[in-house]
Amino acid sequence: MDSQNVSIKITEFIIGGFEKIERPMEIGVVIFIVYCLVMLANTLNIFFIILDKKLHKPMYLLICNLAAVDMLYSSTSSPTMIGVLLAGVNTISYVACLIQMCTFQVAEAMEMFALAVMAFDRLIAISYPLRYHSILTNMRTIALTFVLWVAACGFVTLMPVLVIPLPTCFKRLRYAFCDYPAVVRTSCVNPSYYFNLATIIWFFLLFFTFGFICLTYLWILSVVLRSSKNESRKVLSTCLSHLIVVVCYYVPLFVRIVFTRIGLVLTLEERQGLMIGAILAPSLVNPFVYCLRTKEMKNKLFGILKKVKLIK
Repeated sequence: MDSQNVSIKITEFIIGGFEKIERPMEIGVVIFIVYCLVMLANTLNIFFIILDKKLHKPMYLLICNLAAVDMLYSSTSSPTMIGVLLAGVNTISYVACLIQMCTFQVAEAMEMFALAVMAFDRLIAISYPLRYHSILTNMRTIALTFVLWVAACGFVTLMPVLVIPLPTCFKRLRYAFCDYPAVVRTSCVNPSYYFNLATIIWFFLLFFTFGFICLTYLWILSVVLRSSKNESRKVLSTCLSHLIVVVCYYVPLFVRIVFTRIGLVLTLEERQGLMIGAILAPSLVNPFVYCLRTKEMKNKLFGILKKVKLIK
């Protein structure tokens, strides 16, 4: 512990991540609009799937799970940022901060798991089309999703265990909301050891899930190379939605977690922008990609729009 730092009892934190940015009101309005679109689009996707029995299939259950994850992922941070930027509410209680930190990390881990299991779904559908419904039943899909949620919670339990015993010397959070680095930096201790522990966990999750996705697509590619041109087009069309979602999520994640640990230096503003984009962009892109590129979902949406137009 630094002799110049004195441990204090904290009841609330001051969120200081937006103190140096220009045009906070405009940024707040953009985040608010994007967040509303995220919640609306993902809610509609979930309702489309739940209300239409024809969509009660493994792939759509996984899309429904991804929508729920995206809503949780964006809701852990966006309301706090909107409150700071638009309402000037720049404090958060200690307990609420810890809950936000844990929930955000669970959502981040679950996003990786959700994309990995969706890659597995595509692998089974393309490699074993005749056995797909016997291998991946609805009950097995639900059970697998439940196991992944439990696993995500299990990985994240280490973080509050590490953070809660730490003596606190600072009330001000350097970042836009309560994520793990922000909370650790308020402690009186050297954060390097705690960052390294978290890095090991996230490197494992990141490379395990991304590696698994890459392996599934190598397998799918081998199937494509053995197929006719028409079958190859169908396979690529089937996988394109998932590939778009994977790229939108993993590219900013690699920059934030991997490249910064191997020497890439980001300013506080660049880190904030990257973090906000990494949270909101995939959550906004995912529902539109799956709704507009999946035949059944697209037909459902156009059918509803046509009925609304006729009524009017």
